[in-house]
Amino acid sequence: MVFLRQRNVIPTSWTKCTLLEQDTRVEIDQTLLDRLLRLPLGEGAYHAVERLEDAGFEAWWVGGGVRDLLLEQLPTEIDIATNAKPEAVATLFPKSDTSAAALGAAVIAVKGSMFEVTTFREESDTIEGRAPTAVKFVDRLTDAKRRDFTVNAIYFHPLRRTIDDPTGGTSDLHERLVRFIGEPSVRITHDPLRLLRAVRLRANIDGQYHPETFQALSQKATEIKRLSGSRCFEELQKILVGKGPDRALEDLWEFKILQEILPELARCKGIAQPADFHREGDVWEHMLLCLRAFTEDHGIDVRLAALFHDCGKAETFSLSDRIRFNEHASVSRDLTVAALKRMQCPRQRTDKIGWLVGHHMTLGEFIDMESEPKARWYYHPWFTELLQLFWLDIQGTEPADTSGYDRLLDDYNHFLDSHPRPPKPLLGGDEVMEILGLKPGERVGELLQQLEAAQLRKEVTTRAEAQEFLKRIAK
Repeated sequence: MVFLRQRNVIPTSWTKCTLLEQDTRVEIDQTLLDRLLRLPLGEGAYHAVERLEDAGFEAWWVGGGVRDLLLEQLPTEIDIATNAKPEAVATLFPKSDTSAAALGAAVIAVKGSMFEVTTFREESDTIEGRAPTAVKFVDRLTDAKRRDFTVNAIYFHPLRRTIDDPTGGTSDLHERLVRFIGEPSVRITHDPLRLLRAVRLRANIDGQYHPETFQALSQKATEIKRLSGSRCFEELQKILVGKGPDRALEDLWEFKILQEILPELARCKGIAQPADFHREGDVWEHMLLCLRAFTEDHGIDVRLAALFHDCGKAETFSLSDRIRFNEHASVSRDLTVAALKRMQCPRQRTDKIGWLVGHHMTLGEFIDMESEPKARWYYHPWFTELLQLFWLDIQGTEPADTSGYDRLLDDYNHFLDSHPRPPKPLLGGDEVMEILGLKPGERVGELLQQLEAAQLRKEVTTRAEAQEFLKRIAK
């Protein structure tokens, strides 16, 4: 059990409050804490605080890691706050990244784990939705005021095993309450990313919004337009890998935030589906069921593909003998690529996610293929993720009939057992263009496929043979 001195809750504005101390008792599961301290993450974070304290500085764990501990969950990351300035942190931890020192932050490595160490600071207002460009170093109480939500402003001292809770975060955490520190609308105006962070936090703690927080999120949704695509994309990915991504998407739609950043997805609400194949309801309900089916095995690119895979149905809806969505996979792919480019997703990942979305309707096409074309698919570097997308698409459907998927998976495994995966391609696209004097285009891809097929037939086994083969077929 950990004891703390908690100051009164800050209801609206810090300037209108008198901070009074009251005796409060909070429990941290001792077994969980001891388990964490035996892991590299916990051991490293403990020693980081210990080293700072031995050097005469003040240091605490703070943020999501402390929140997770209080929720009886093992943290996946731990942030450290200190009164040591970045140059002092760099001296104590030679293996550190101080590229953000001007903002009071450094990243250190201890016991094989990485930790962000921030100096107690007060941030200048953000401009046009960007991160602050200047900070002022302050004390711990003032540092708490600049944090976004009360449950993220709880400080834990791992050496003394005490908590400092200047904003009433422990009480809010007991109620699973998402509450801004300070005036909610002002905090959103200073940094619109807090719109997305509030939604993500509510989903992660299975929580509820303070009425003033809810009102501000509803009224300030259009502020999200001020954010860069990359900042929105980073937060979207955190939502998808966190808890309750389906709940977060519902909130984003209700607050009309989704309509601003991803109208392609927002339009899926209310798009009816054929009842014989989709008893779960409309396209939106199908998408949410896919998100609920995420497991630890699903990487972020598969999750993004599952999020976008049916967004083209809003544009391809038609009604004849039944509801149909002709060519919706290719339309979804184009919309996905456009959205990811807008959010400044790296090109290689955009191509990959677009490929997954564009082929999500091909589940039944592989089993009867001849060996060579089947090999091109089954050996494709993204095919295992396509299999995962097939499975998620099925899980988002009622009834969820996995028989076709099971047959494909059996065929895939049998094929790999009987056809060992070939070695890496002998030549790459750049080499093909150099050898034949070609420019980038479809012709290069066709030649690479022919070379791959020859390699599978073992007609070509060396780089020299590959070069001769290319020259021969190019004629």
